[in-house]
Amino acid sequence: MEKEDPIKESRRYVDNARKALRDNGKLDVEQNRYEDDKYVKAAGNYLWGGVLIALDAVFHVKKNEHDRVDIKDYRTAVGNRDRKLLGLVNNGYEIIHLLMGYDGTLSKTLCDEGFRLANEIIDRCGTMTQIPVPAA
Repeated sequence: MEKEDPIKESRRYVDNARKALRDNGKLDVEQNRYEDDKYVKAAGNYLWGGVLIALDAVFHVKKNEHDRVDIKDYRTAVGNRDRKLLGLVNNGYEIIHLLMGYDGTLSKTLCDEGFRLANEIIDRCGTMTQIPVPAA
């Protein structure tokens, strides 16, 4: 089952994001822009959720039940282990979470980059789940 495999679950979120934009996001091909930010925001939130599932599968960044995990916590955990992934997470946070998820950027180019980053982060986390975690 996908929920038992966090990487497959992450990819399912990416598929849901792609479906939200493909089926509902009206694209002005001439301007390479979406016409409604609602579906871009939905896609960004799906993508970022998938990224967080993949990151949690590798880094187990959790706080107690009353506190939210902050992006700084992810940056610290990722940066201590994989600097390239840290760069991807930083870019993903800005493009996927902020520009797509919050701002609802209408730029198809930025949305395409968000999908690329999400897939690259998830793929990298997928390879890391295959490697035994070093003892701290």
